[in-house]
Parts: sequence; structure tokens; C-alpha cells
Amino acid sequence: MKNKNGAPGFTLIELLIVVAIIGVIAAIAIPSLLRARVSANEAATIGDIRTVVSAESAYHSAANGVYGQITCLSTPSGAGCVTNYPATSPTFLDLSMTSLAAKSGYARSFTGQVAPGGGLSCYAYVATPSMSGQTGVRGFGGDCSGRICYTPDGTPVPIANGGLAAGCPVIQ
Repeated sequence: MKNKNGAPGFTLIELLIVVAIIGVIAAIAIPSLLRARVSANEAATIGDIRTVVSAESAYHSAANGVYGQITCLSTPSGAGCVTNYPATSPTFLDLSMTSLAAKSGYARSFTGQVAPGGGLSCYAYVATPSMSGQTGVRGFGGDCSGRICYTPDGTPVPIANGGLAAGCPVIQ
């Protein structure tokens, strides 16, 4: 095509067709990208729960058979944590994991059942979507048994006796 000055160009119809094609492609691609984001958030949260469960297991060995409060995993030499743990020794988790701040679109919480003599006899680390359906679909939790459970609707995983309630669906 040429315009009235003889220079090449596009007609209005051609430009409208291109814009319509781009709109159709965007309408198809955006929901897929949102689903991928939700899947990534859920996978990151499951990974974080596995990390907390592993750190608690290591803490359990270092603390003579008791689990620790979440803050003890980043500062095990602190008050009420591992007795005689050297301040220069490695921590079990970094501060970003123990701060319980929202991460990867999930709000996190930690509860535990106090053991006789100090420490925890069991714990539960639970994560729920900050905005259900947008940042995540399922709720997750891990406990002293090593199980990682989920709820299909994003509600918190039920807790009983300091750990996750029996019968919750388990992630393999």
C-alpha cells in the first residue's frame, strides 16, 4: 500500500486486524501465566515447609530430643534454646525463614506444644495463601511427624496436640 504522497504504509483495517490478533493472544496467555505463578508460589511454599521440617529435625538432635521455637532455629544459642550451643556455630535456618513474614504469596505461622522441662514436644508450621485464588489455592502445613499436609481450599491445615490433625491429605 502507498499513501497519497506515494510513501509505503498500512491501512486502518490492517492496523485494526493486528491489534485484534494481539488482543486474542493476550486473552489466551494471561490466564496461563497466572496459573503458572500460583503453581510456583505453591511449590516454593512446600519447599520452605520441607526446609523447616528438616531444620527442626536437626535441632531435635542437637537439643536432646526436643524441638525448638521458630526463633531458636535462627539463633540456637539464644535464651531458652539449645543449652551450651556455641554462638559461632551454624544456625539451623536463616532469619528470612524464621521471621514468619509473608513469602511467595503465603502467610506463615508456627505453633508448638511445650514439653516438660522446656522446648517443644511437637510443632506445626502452617502457610495459607495471602489472597486465596490469586497467590495460591491450597493451604499447607508440616509438623514433627515429618508430614506435609494441605487443604484444597486454602484454609489453614487443622492443628491438634501441637502438630497437624490426623487425616489431613498428605503431599508425597
